[in-house]
Amino acid sequence: MEKSDFLKDEIQHIDIKRFNSVPIIEQFEKMAFQARNLARAAKIYDRMLSDRKCAVILCLAGSLFSGGLKKVVYDLVDNDMVDAIVSTGAIIVDQDFFEALGAKHYHGTPLADDNELMEKRIDRIYDTFIDEDDLRVCDMTVGKIADSRSPKPYSSREFIKSIGEYLDKNNKGEGSVVWKAYKKGVPIFVPAFSDCSAGFGLVYHQWTKKEEPKVSIDSVKDFLELTKIKIEAEDTGLFMIGGGVPKNFAQDTPVAADILGSEVNMHKYAVQITVADERDGALSGSTLKEAHSWGKVDGGFEQMVFSEATVAFPLIASYAYHKGSWRSRVNKNFNKFLDNK
Repeated sequence: MEKSDFLKDEIQHIDIKRFNSVPIIEQFEKMAFQARNLARAAKIYDRMLSDRKCAVILCLAGSLFSGGLKKVVYDLVDNDMVDAIVSTGAIIVDQDFFEALGAKHYHGTPLADDNELMEKRIDRIYDTFIDEDDLRVCDMTVGKIADSRSPKPYSSREFIKSIGEYLDKNNKGEGSVVWKAYKKGVPIFVPAFSDCSAGFGLVYHQWTKKEEPKVSIDSVKDFLELTKIKIEAEDTGLFMIGGGVPKNFAQDTPVAADILGSEVNMHKYAVQITVADERDGALSGSTLKEAHSWGKVDGGFEQMVFSEATVAFPLIASYAYHKGSWRSRVNKNFNKFLDNK
C-alpha cells in the first residue's frame, strides 16, 4: 500500500448547529447513571451562560480535535459561549494550527501495522492517522513565528495570539479555533506549551539562535494572567473536557488569588467530562467535590460526567446552543484586558 492509501478519508468535525440535543437531554434527565449526570451537566453549563456575572473557562485535554470536535469549540468561541480556554498544546498546535495550515486528520485503525506506519511517516492517534511530513511543517512554522517575535519571555497566551495573527495575515484561519479566538479576544492558555509541536519549533528556534537573545515561554506568567482573569471576573464557571494540567491549572486560580491578597469566590460552577477513575487518587479523575476541600470549586453546581468526550461534549454543547442563553452574553475580550494590565 502507498502512503496515500492510508491518508484518504478525512475526519469530519461535528456541527452542533445541525442537530438539537435538547429533547434527548430532557429524556436523559429522567433516566439514571451517566445519562442523568450528563443532563445535569448540560443544565449547569446553560446556567453558566445565563449568569451574566459568570466568566466561562473551557479546559481541553485529550485528542479532541483529531477526533472531530474542533468545530464544537469553534462555535462556542464564535458565539461567546466561552471567555477563556486552557488546553494541552497538542489540541491547539498539533491539531488546530496543523489543520489551519492545510493538513488533515484521517480515518485509521488501531489494528494497523505500526512499523509500516512509521516507515511511511504516518503517525497514529488510536484510530486516526496524520502525515508526519505535515506535522514537521507545523513545527517549523512555529519556529518561523518565534523568529519573527522580539526575543523575550512570553506567556503561552501571548504567543498563541501571535499564531492567530499569523493565520489572519496569511488568510489561513478558516475554521481554526486559534484564529477565531484571536478575532474574538478569547485568551488561550497552554501551561505545558513545550509538550507539543510548538516545543519542537521553539527548540529549533533556540538552537539556531545559539547565543543570541531568544523567545521563551513563561508558564508563571500564564498562571498570573489566568489569575488576573479570575480576580477581574465576579464569578467563574469551568467546563472541563478531560483532566490533566488544564483542569488543575484553571482550578488553582482562586487559591492563587487568595495568596495575592484578593478576595475571590471559588469557581461557582464546574462540569467535567472524563473517563478517568477517581480511585487511584490521580487528578484527572478526582471529583469536583474533592476540589471543594481545596477551596477551588464551590458546592451546589458541580457535576462529573464519566463518559468519552466525542459522545458527551457535542450533546452538552448542542443543548446549550439550542437553549439560546448565550444570545444575551457580552464578549469579554480578556485578551484586551490582559494586554492593557
